[in-house]
Amino acid sequence: MSNKTLDFPDATVTLSASAQHYHLFEKIGSPYEGNEIDLTLFISCYNEEIFIEDTLAVTTKAMTIVGKTYEIIVIDDGSKDRSVELVQKFINQNPDINIILRVNKKNKGLAQNYIDGAFIGRGKYYRLICGDNAEPIETIVSVLKMIGEADIIVPYYTSAQGKSAYRQFVSRIYTHIINLVSGNKINYYNGLQIHLRYNVMRWHPNTRGFGFQAGLLCLLLDMGFTYKQIPCITIERRGGGGNAITLRNLRSVIHTIVSILLRRMAPSAKK
Repeated sequence: MSNKTLDFPDATVTLSASAQHYHLFEKIGSPYEGNEIDLTLFISCYNEEIFIEDTLAVTTKAMTIVGKTYEIIVIDDGSKDRSVELVQKFINQNPDINIILRVNKKNKGLAQNYIDGAFIGRGKYYRLICGDNAEPIETIVSVLKMIGEADIIVPYYTSAQGKSAYRQFVSRIYTHIINLVSGNKINYYNGLQIHLRYNVMRWHPNTRGFGFQAGLLCLLLDMGFTYKQIPCITIERRGGGGNAITLRNLRSVIHTIVSILLRRMAPSAKK
C-alpha cells in the first residue's frame, strides 16, 4: 500500500501506508459526511419531572412527521426529583426509539452538557431541546424541516407566551448588544439553533453560561458558515420565571461580549 494524497478546498492531505490502517481518508477530508444518523437531539433535564415525559413525546412525534433518522440524548444534570425515573420509564416503554440517558453525578450546567452531547452523538446535525416542553410541536417541525437549507438554522420567537415583559426586554437588549459588537443582524441569539454537530465539537466556545449560543453562532458566522432565520413561537411553562438572570450568567455574557469584540478587532489571519 502506497502513500495517498488528495487535494481539498482548504488543504492537501497525505496519509502514509501505515496511517491508512487507522484513518478513513474520506473522513479526514469530509468531516461533515459519513454520519450514521441525520440528527442528534440533546434534551436538557434538570428537575423536569412535570414536563419531561411530554417533552419526549412531543419530540418523537415531531420527528415522525419530519421523517429524518434521529437519536435523542437526554442529559440529566443532577435532578433531585423524579426526572431520571420518568425518562427511564419512557425508554422502557419505547424500546424502538434511539435514546441515550446520561445522568451526571454533579451539576455541570447547560453549556457543558450541550458540548458533551455533541461528542456523544452520531448525527450530522445537532439541536438542543429544552426539557420543559417549551416548544409546541408545530415549532419543532417547522424548524427541523429547514435542515439542509443552510449550515445553521436560527429560530427567533415572534411570540413567547408566558414570558415576563422584563425578561423579553432583557432579551431584546442582549440581542442588540451582540449585534452591535459582532456586526451581525440576528433576530435572537438564545433560540434553539440547529448546527452541524462537527462544528459544535470543533468550535465550541469556552464559556459555560448563558452566552454560549451567541458565542458559537458569532464565531461560525465570522468563519463564513451560512445561516437561515425562521420565525416561530415558544411557551414559558414556568410562568415567566427562570434562572437565566444570575451572577454566573452575567459573567458569561460579559465574557462572550468581550470575546466577540476582541475577535472583530483582531487583525485578519488571511493573507
